[in-house]
Amino acid sequence: MSFFKRIFSSEKKETLDKGLEQTKTSFFSKLTKAVAGKSKVDDEVLDNLEEVLVSSDVGVNTTLKIIERIEERVSRDKYLGTEELNQILREEIAALLSETKSGEETEFTIPANKKPYVIMVVGVNGVGKTTTIGKLAYQFKKAGYKVVLGAADTFRAAAIDQLQIWADRVGVPIVKQQMGSDPASVAFDTLQSAVAQNADVVIIDTAGRLHNKIGLMNELSKVKKVMQKVVEDTPNDVLLVLDGSTGQNAFEQAKQFTAATEVSCLAVTKLDGTAKGGVVIGISDQFQIPVKYIGVGEGIEDLQVFNKHEFVDSFFK
Repeated sequence: MSFFKRIFSSEKKETLDKGLEQTKTSFFSKLTKAVAGKSKVDDEVLDNLEEVLVSSDVGVNTTLKIIERIEERVSRDKYLGTEELNQILREEIAALLSETKSGEETEFTIPANKKPYVIMVVGVNGVGKTTTIGKLAYQFKKAGYKVVLGAADTFRAAAIDQLQIWADRVGVPIVKQQMGSDPASVAFDTLQSAVAQNADVVIIDTAGRLHNKIGLMNELSKVKKVMQKVVEDTPNDVLLVLDGSTGQNAFEQAKQFTAATEVSCLAVTKLDGTAKGGVVIGISDQFQIPVKYIGVGEGIEDLQVFNKHEFVDSFFK
C-alpha cells in the first residue's frame, strides 16, 4: 500500500512513474551505496546522504535543510535504522514542498472569480516554453475552458510559427503580429480579443532572451502595464518554464528571471529524459515559488499538474 493516498488516475500516475524512472534509479543506486554495510543512521551515513542529494541536483541549500531535519529526528529518536531512511526522506521532502504551497492541486483549474485568467509565460529559448504553452492550452481546453494564445515573443519568427502550429493543433485562437513588432502591443491585442470572445484563459508567450537583463526587465514590465489597461490586476500568473534536464543551470535561470520579473509559479519540463529530477525539490524550496506543472514525456497529455504527494510517491516507489 502506498504511503500517500492515491490522487491521480492510474494512467496519469503511470506516466509520472515512468517519467521519473531515470531520476529514481540514479538516486537509489547512489543511496544504496551510501548506506552499504550500515545498520543505523550515523554521521558517516548523513555525510554520504548529503553527497547523494547534491549530486542528484537537489541543490546545496536544500540538501543542508533536509540533512538538518534528519539529524533532528536522529537525536530525538536516538536510534534510526538505515532501512527507515527512505520513509524519513520521503516525509521530509514532502514537508519541505508543503512550505512553498507547492503541489496542492490535482487538476487544470482556474479561480472562478478571475475571467479572463491571464498567464504570462517566461523562460529562455530551448527550455520547452512554446511546447508547454501548447500543452497547457490543450489541458485547459480539455477541462472545458475557452483559451486564447498571444504570440508576444516577436524577436524570433520561429517562436510565432511554433505557437501558430500549437494553436492549430489544439484548436484555439491565436493573436499575433509580424516578427519585430512591439510585444506589449501583441499582449494588448490578445487581451482585447480575449475579452471580446469572453475567453476564460489567456496564455501569453514572451521573449526568452537573457543577455541583457535590464532590457528583459523593462520589456516584461511594459507588457504587464499594457495588459493592465485592458484587464486590471493582470497577469494573474507569471509562469517560468525551466528545463529540468539542465540541473544546476535551471537554478541559474530561475535566479535571472526572478530578478527580472515577479515569477509566481514554475513549470519544470523534460523530466522524463534525465536523472536530474531532484531539481524540482531544490528550486521549489530555494526560490519559495510553487512548482505548478511538470513535463514528464513528449506526448500532449504529458504535461501534468504538479502534486507533491504523487511526485514524492513516484520518486520513492
